[in-house]
Amino acid sequence: MGAGVAQFKCGTGERGLLNYSLECDGDIATMQLCANKLDKKDFFGKSDPFLVFYRSNEDGTFTICHKTEVVKNTLNPVWQPFTIPVRALCNGDYDRTVKVDVYDWDRDGSHDFIGEFTTSYRELSRGQSQFNVYEVLNPKKKGKKKKYINSGTVSVVLSLSSCQLCHNFDLAKLRLANGNPSQPTSLHYMNPYQMNTYAMALKAVGEIIQDYDSDKLFPAYGFGAKLPPDGKISHAFPLNSDTENPNCVGIEGVLEAYFQSLRTVQLYGPTNFAPVINQVARSAADVTDGSQYFVLLMITDGVISDMVQTKEAVVNAASLPMSVIIVGVGPAEFDAMEELDGDEVRVSFRGRIAERDIVQFVPFRDYIDRSGNQVLSMARLAKDVLAEIPDQLLSYMKSRGIEPRPALETTPTPARYMRI
Repeated sequence: MGAGVAQFKCGTGERGLLNYSLECDGDIATMQLCANKLDKKDFFGKSDPFLVFYRSNEDGTFTICHKTEVVKNTLNPVWQPFTIPVRALCNGDYDRTVKVDVYDWDRDGSHDFIGEFTTSYRELSRGQSQFNVYEVLNPKKKGKKKKYINSGTVSVVLSLSSCQLCHNFDLAKLRLANGNPSQPTSLHYMNPYQMNTYAMALKAVGEIIQDYDSDKLFPAYGFGAKLPPDGKISHAFPLNSDTENPNCVGIEGVLEAYFQSLRTVQLYGPTNFAPVINQVARSAADVTDGSQYFVLLMITDGVISDMVQTKEAVVNAASLPMSVIIVGVGPAEFDAMEELDGDEVRVSFRGRIAERDIVQFVPFRDYIDRSGNQVLSMARLAKDVLAEIPDQLLSYMKSRGIEPRPALETTPTPARYMRI
């Protein structure tokens, strides 16, 4: 599906006018934004504006999904173009609220709030019209100043041709988990010449994990897909399509099952984490004597649809012999994943605090070696994602008073679960 080119204007002289062009290609949106006559915030200068996009969650909270770069000392900034998966913006729900904050950057981190507005992907897809002009409001200024009108206005210029085609005829593709694997824009793209980011992350971490498993058999699951033959949506399906025996032989077997599943299932949202965490937790609950420790590896694009249920699942799992490794791939913001990684503040649910920190998160993009040396970057990734496992294992054993046992000729096999 082709993408049209939208008209883009900046510097029209209108007060606080913010324009951006957006074009859709599958489930990827490309945007460029500019603004005119934003509020002056710096005493000795103008402003250093940047934008923060938030996706709304089911519980009424907001999650950051994109930040623009800072444009220094101007009230008429033009930001660089950026791309963002539509799922990261609205998780496939065109009417989900998207909030945009405008800030003035400060070196000490105490950024000054200029104003905010809300929209939705459906509204954005209408293009340039009277319905796509937004007032940027600062609630504090509005409450203090009787004559306050706004802190500027925001308007939208949109590529209608490609977005309308996607909206009217390709809704299923817009809700695909990271897009059609046959398209280069998808994180699951099956490139005949190199591995996609999911496969690279799986191989890097998995090849380290498999050395700690004696039989090299890994139950591997996918999530967010319509399964043949009836198109039933599943959030925890075996990658090898064998519900009786989901085990794959070694990481190469997991990769083979992963690529085969891309050819047989239709990737589909929403993205629910809780089902597979609970599934592994049920297995861990059956073996609490210290003979086995379960590690769940999750590779995801960062969009999560059931945050409340996932927090509950993590809190419950924290009392069991298991850990969760999350590797984030793609360009999305991973604030939700950072929240699950309880290094600073333990995950809690309805007043219950997780007994242990069992989640380790790393963003894959931080480990991509720009020099092209994949071996070096993959080694660093594997090292960091596994860094907390020994302490997490020991914390469980010590909390249960489990002492090390004498070495056995045949060591019980720790279960390893993988989810892609």
